[in-house]
Amino acid sequence: MIVKILGSASSNFHGVQYNDKKVEKGTGELMLLKNFPSFINEGSSPEQVRDYLKSISKSDKVKKPQFHAVISTKFQAHQKEELTKVADDFMHEMGYGNQPYIVVFHNDTENNHVHIVSTRVDKETGKKINDSYERLKAQKALSKTLEKLYGITPEQELEKLLKYRIGSLKQLELLLERSGYRLSQNTNDEKKYDILKSGIPLKTIDGSKIRLSPHSKDSRSLQLKAILTKYRELSSNKVFRVEDRRKRESMLPEEKHKDWKAKIEFESEMQKKLRDIFGLDVVFHYKDGQKPFGYSLIDHKTETVYKGNDIIKMNELFELTDDRIDKKLFESLKDYNITDNALKKILMEYLKRTNAEAILKDFMLFETKSRKTKKIFESVKNEVRDYLKKQNSKDLHLIKSEDGKYYVVHSKLHYVGSLEYLIGKKEYQKFLNLNQEKPIIKTKEDEILSKELRQSVNELFFQFTKTSGSGKDPAEDELRKRRKKRR
Repeated sequence: MIVKILGSASSNFHGVQYNDKKVEKGTGELMLLKNFPSFINEGSSPEQVRDYLKSISKSDKVKKPQFHAVISTKFQAHQKEELTKVADDFMHEMGYGNQPYIVVFHNDTENNHVHIVSTRVDKETGKKINDSYERLKAQKALSKTLEKLYGITPEQELEKLLKYRIGSLKQLELLLERSGYRLSQNTNDEKKYDILKSGIPLKTIDGSKIRLSPHSKDSRSLQLKAILTKYRELSSNKVFRVEDRRKRESMLPEEKHKDWKAKIEFESEMQKKLRDIFGLDVVFHYKDGQKPFGYSLIDHKTETVYKGNDIIKMNELFELTDDRIDKKLFESLKDYNITDNALKKILMEYLKRTNAEAILKDFMLFETKSRKTKKIFESVKNEVRDYLKKQNSKDLHLIKSEDGKYYVVHSKLHYVGSLEYLIGKKEYQKFLNLNQEKPIIKTKEDEILSKELRQSVNELFFQFTKTSGSGKDPAEDELRKRRKKRR
């Protein structure tokens, strides 16, 4: 989950109008209207909300009082009610708990998110709420909110990571990076290192006190080798390149012409299965976007970081390919509930219809045992029933398999599943009866007409061959006779 403070800090509170337009289009929903007077409620017009915010935000010292933030989750990991609760707690952590604010849920992208609009002018004192280092404060506020709502703190997680067995400082840096932390040298003391998360410094450690434990081959190493060898046969070991170009999409037109580099990662289905089943995190090492030259293995079970080639050589374990895929597409594909090969084939068929086959290979689709939440399943089920009646959804796609069964792909909720499972056996049978190809039944009248037609064709053919034994068109003979007369 991430938070972003939007740059538009207008005095006209355009954020209210922007969100209202989303509501009008059906892609937004007002979830919370808080700390407004009684005459401002859910039935109030956006103009009334804006006018109230403007009336309490008059200050010569605050020219742009609008506070506008977005809290987003990955795909549908959190529903609108959860995001609203997060937004509400986030505003308290930011010092806006008593300020009037609205929370609007948006469903116009593949990532669920909420917009929050408020004022930076304290409604009680008329003074500006301190917005120094506001973006940094927002990261801290969201971190505290998630900690309160969902448990473990970043500090607790960090302390656990610092107890892992590592063989070098590079391995520590890699371990922290894989968990969303960053290790950087302290600007005041080159012997010390700062550990940050989302730009927030969490801890400073003394480099001389970092315990390095180079490990020789042990019983765990032999176990890991056996696991890697087995899963090389059970899943695809093809490694492909994932390119993240989202930063370029957010650039201004003139900036896009400048030199820039896409963020590169390397992935394989085997890598994902090892992580999901055994808690083994395979991290590829590469330089300047070239193919990987090595890998590390983070064993979260024994809290140890291994040099991969000490376990098994990379070229014996993985097959490196030249194939590549866009990060945004790849992340959305990983979110589908592909629980078996049949669903994988259906999703591939859907992707072919959307012209994604040019960049997508079969081994880029990872099978997963995870299932969608009950809310998402119910939402898909309701949309399917409505779609079969009205054919009115751009997100739903019916795919017929090679064996004649029908499946549903929901491109926004990243769901793929059997149509029969979604609507039940009786409704599915009705659907089949309505959509099966009906045989053409001929009546006696049809038979008579057909017989007469065949007879007429035979007579014409007889006249044709009788007139011209050579099989030429009789009209040609008639034309030849006329030309002779003219001469």
